[in-house]
Amino acid sequence: MAEKSDTAKQASGSGQRRELTARLVVPEMDCPSCAQKVDKSLQRVDGVVEATLQPTTGTANVTYVSDRTSETDVVEAIEAAGYEVVGGSDSDTDEREKAVDNVDIAPASEVWTSPRAMKTWIGTAFVTLGLFFEFLFTGQNVAIASFLDYPLHVADVLFLGAVAASGVPVVRSGYYSAKNRSLDIDLLMGTAIIAATGIGYFVEAATLAVLFSIAELLENYAMDRSRDSLRELMELSPDEATVKRDGEEVTMPADEVAVGETVVVRPGSKIPLDGTVVEGESAVDQSPITGESVPVDKTVGDEVYAGAVNEEGYLEVEVTSTAGDSTLSRIIEMVQGAQAKKTETEQFVDRFSGYYTPLVVVLAILTAAIPLLVIADPVSVEVSGYGITFAGDWQTWFIRGLTLLVIACPCAFVISTPASVVSGITSAAKNGVLIKGGNYLEAMGEVDAVALDKTGTLTKGELAVTNVVLAGNTDEATLLRHTAGLERRSEHPIAEAILVHADEAGVSELPDPTDFDSLTGKGICGEIDGETYYAGKPALFEELGFDLPRARSATDGGVPSAGTIETDDGAFTEDALAALEREGKTVVIVGTESELLGAIAIADEVRPASKGAVERLHELGVKHVVMLTGDNEGTARVIAEQVGIDEYRAELLPEGKVDAIEELQAEYGEVAMVGDGINDAPALATADVGVAMGAAGTDTALETADIALMGDDIGRLPYLYELSNTANGVIRQSIWASLGVKFMLALGVPLGLVSVALAVVVGDMGMSLGVTGNAMRLSRIEPDRIFDA
Repeated sequence: MAEKSDTAKQASGSGQRRELTARLVVPEMDCPSCAQKVDKSLQRVDGVVEATLQPTTGTANVTYVSDRTSETDVVEAIEAAGYEVVGGSDSDTDEREKAVDNVDIAPASEVWTSPRAMKTWIGTAFVTLGLFFEFLFTGQNVAIASFLDYPLHVADVLFLGAVAASGVPVVRSGYYSAKNRSLDIDLLMGTAIIAATGIGYFVEAATLAVLFSIAELLENYAMDRSRDSLRELMELSPDEATVKRDGEEVTMPADEVAVGETVVVRPGSKIPLDGTVVEGESAVDQSPITGESVPVDKTVGDEVYAGAVNEEGYLEVEVTSTAGDSTLSRIIEMVQGAQAKKTETEQFVDRFSGYYTPLVVVLAILTAAIPLLVIADPVSVEVSGYGITFAGDWQTWFIRGLTLLVIACPCAFVISTPASVVSGITSAAKNGVLIKGGNYLEAMGEVDAVALDKTGTLTKGELAVTNVVLAGNTDEATLLRHTAGLERRSEHPIAEAILVHADEAGVSELPDPTDFDSLTGKGICGEIDGETYYAGKPALFEELGFDLPRARSATDGGVPSAGTIETDDGAFTEDALAALEREGKTVVIVGTESELLGAIAIADEVRPASKGAVERLHELGVKHVVMLTGDNEGTARVIAEQVGIDEYRAELLPEGKVDAIEELQAEYGEVAMVGDGINDAPALATADVGVAMGAAGTDTALETADIALMGDDIGRLPYLYELSNTANGVIRQSIWASLGVKFMLALGVPLGLVSVALAVVVGDMGMSLGVTGNAMRLSRIEPDRIFDA
């Protein structure tokens, strides 16, 4: 079931080599040490170019040269490391032919009924019975056999049965670890079980084997739960689609539908592929993609995404991308890629564990060996005031050395970061936030300042008419009719806003101007009913000889305060234009060379959630929020005051925004930039974290941003910061708690305060479950619904 992607790459000399990539499912590869063992085994295969191993998903992507090795060799190398491969296109065993259909993540496993679990339950039963005979039914604990003159009692035989049932799989894994020169938990535990059994400490050997096996099952269960979040994401897109072909509806696999075909989506069904609505209208729940909590009305011409749910109406959708290229598919692919990248914290922990484990192993050997060298006879030493007795017999110190071997395993703090990253990134993806890597998840939680673009981020980026100012005896319908008649010939965004407003006001039968002309940088003009009408900036009418008090240059937005203003005479009063100027709006004046009809004010509306989002960022601890805009000073000031921005910088070209980001970094530290992902690309690249707004369906934004808010909801920004900040706290808690517990246990071993059982239950099983459970807390963080009061 592996997929192969063929790439021809230039090789040395005149020939070419053909590289293939095998995508394999390795469910039991669920920890960093497992991946390390597999990697070392693959390194010995001649022809393997690269191996990307993802224990969080249980998958391996291996690139190899086809004329030097084969996928079969790759699979054999992974199995030589002790892990079963359940998917592979070159596989010829019945078991592999049952591989899962989707090789992007390991299938859910039956942890508690697996063969490993059955052996563990048998071992548990043997240990329980053995403990009864050893400590409760001592009269019945008779010798029933002997080995090398050593009597074996009933309890001993039961303990050996537990070692055989639960310990053999551990020893087997330890053998593969030794074979691959991997100093991991399997090798340490396998060594401890063999050593304890060899010196006749059957109770310790059996207890260690059973408890470790139970710990492994619990960790497998926890890992399977953490994989569930990604499985849920992958299950959003339906496998089948209903396609209209030759007038008939045909149900077929979604990945067989071609671009340009029409799919039918009935109420309650998922949209199978990205596309454009060509018939019908409905409310569509696209929260799996954009995170929007309210269904969005869709009609002919609107874009829809694979995985969204058609709530109520009938839709026909023309497919615009194949299943593998849909927005949802790209999200899943990027989430998986993000999990494969190691964060700085994870890299540090890996380096630290490389020193920690060998050091503790050496201490374990010294703990077991030194007393044998310096203590000739059994002796006890009482430490005054503490009541701690140091036993001098070699068997006791040997067991303490084995206990340190158990503590030497770094699993708990090694999985702290990847477990948190997986939980955080997949949770964010389900809430409409795509984080490209764990390093960006960490970085976003550390930012000291947030820079926000204005147009399209704090504002909707859609111009709308906010005020109609009448001059003289002109009525609103006449003003809108003449203005819309002129603007219908223009392609400027302002023209579209005026036409929409005229339509909403019920103005119909627009005049068709003749001799239309665009006056570059000033406005437009055209002849209506034999007279030339003008629509444009105040400066245009000043050139025509009008005295316009408080006239100013146009902007691209302002603060809406819709209404109609009537003036007392044929010109504008000072207050009328001054009010619009203070609100930072674009003013379009309409009239002839001798008479003014009035003016129309245009503004880019502030998003309802902008003010609440900025307030929430401040509450969460962001020190400084600044707005960067290319608009003029007046507009920037008004919007900054309304939204609650700490600082604004206006009239910035793209390079000016880059300079502003660098200045903020020098003044405050780490900076996140939030923009539209295209126009703000230089600033997004310069910032420590670049966040793109409204990236759903936008290839450029998805590819260029570090983090993408899939919908146009600025209210997701505080959620992103809170999630990232909490993730950093969870990672630190897990790492320091793991190290602290292991340090305390290691101190207690030489004092005789820590048994093998305690080391397994607390130091290995307990901490591994603890850090996994701590990481899963991130999935409970939900976005606030932020709206302005």
